[in-house]
Amino acid sequence: MKPSASFGKIYGAHPRRRVMSQTKSTITCDLEGRIETYNQGAEEIFGYRPEEVIGKKRVSLFSPGLIVLGHVGAWLKTAREQGEYEGRTVFVGKDGKPFAAEIRITPTFRDGQQIGYCGVTTPLDAPAESVMPESSFMTQVFAWLVIMRLPFLTATLVPVLIGAAWVAAKGLASPFPWLLFALTMVGACALHVAANTFNDYFDWTSGTDKVNNAYFQPYSGGSRSMELGLISERGMLTVGLVSLAIASAMGLVVMSLIRQPALVLFGAAGAFSAFFYTAPPLRLAARKGLGELFIGLNFGPLITAGTVMALTGRVAWQDFVIGLPVGLLTTAILWINQFPDEDSDRVSGKHNLVVVLGKERARWGYVALMAAAFGIGAAGAVMGVFPLGALAILGGLPLAVSASRTLFRHYADRELVSANAATINLQLVAGMLMAAGILASKWAG
Repeated sequence: MKPSASFGKIYGAHPRRRVMSQTKSTITCDLEGRIETYNQGAEEIFGYRPEEVIGKKRVSLFSPGLIVLGHVGAWLKTAREQGEYEGRTVFVGKDGKPFAAEIRITPTFRDGQQIGYCGVTTPLDAPAESVMPESSFMTQVFAWLVIMRLPFLTATLVPVLIGAAWVAAKGLASPFPWLLFALTMVGACALHVAANTFNDYFDWTSGTDKVNNAYFQPYSGGSRSMELGLISERGMLTVGLVSLAIASAMGLVVMSLIRQPALVLFGAAGAFSAFFYTAPPLRLAARKGLGELFIGLNFGPLITAGTVMALTGRVAWQDFVIGLPVGLLTTAILWINQFPDEDSDRVSGKHNLVVVLGKERARWGYVALMAAAFGIGAAGAVMGVFPLGALAILGGLPLAVSASRTLFRHYADRELVSANAATINLQLVAGMLMAAGILASKWAG
């Protein structure tokens, strides 16, 4: 399965589009690509009516996904630095047919500040393949990174490492079972990929992502990989099912090695959540807090306790509790990423807690998650439930304060994006500090 498979089919079927050479499309967009103006020439060339795209779509709609990933960024950089970019490329109209065109991109300004770009497109009477920009191997790799949303795997890696550090620090398995650890990590990551792709598939087919033009890429609004044509709907579902099968296989191998059938309960809980988070009829993400609850449990207590059982064959209540801080921080990632999606989620009936509370009140929910995460981490260490080294999680507090301040100031505008990024970094930094602190406590006595 190639990321550009769906484009490849239409590519060979319609090698050229004949349009009068004097017809030109002029489209302007903001800095994030959201379409602001769209002239009659654009309507004739691309086939969309103005009311279908202005304020509702982004200019990436008109380009094959691999071109967007591999070339558009460089074109925009040239336009910014040199005043314009001119070149030949392939576009795709509403009918799905690719066509060759010349493109001229210039930056647009207001009051001396760049506010977006203007693209002027002139169709060419030439085969599309004659001007198709080459896609490098790294672009193909990047396409799969986008499809599977691999950067978000830190939400799984961190609690697995905390669980493993807990096992090592407490001497629950000696020598440390590296093979079981590797199998557990692969299985947990595969299950997360399944969750990501199922989430994308069902949010796309339900219409939630189709009506969302306010997303912060890559933090909210899904991967957009189906919209870009990187993969078909069927292909996305297949990736999810294959990833789920890999996770199941890893779980069965671990279960056979430790001879602990109860491990299947952790895998079943993860698989259930991965699928039904956005899949009907349950669609947990739309049920007024159930989505947030399941994210917090699955990316915290269930992973840490599941890791302990996978490595030792046993589990205790402390193995769940030690995952609460990182689970709450992962819930905070989901929480803040729901802010830019709030309007489209409301329209599509995805009633998460940000939709239920409204953006202004939901700010306090984010602060509550931060307070709970750091409070439980500190209290657990002081009370002796966790090793004292778990206090290292407090090293993430400055990031938490900074992200919270940004959220309170910019919860309703595009400058919020820095807090979205900071929350992801916070989960990684605070979680890794906690894991390192727990592990260090083994030698500190």
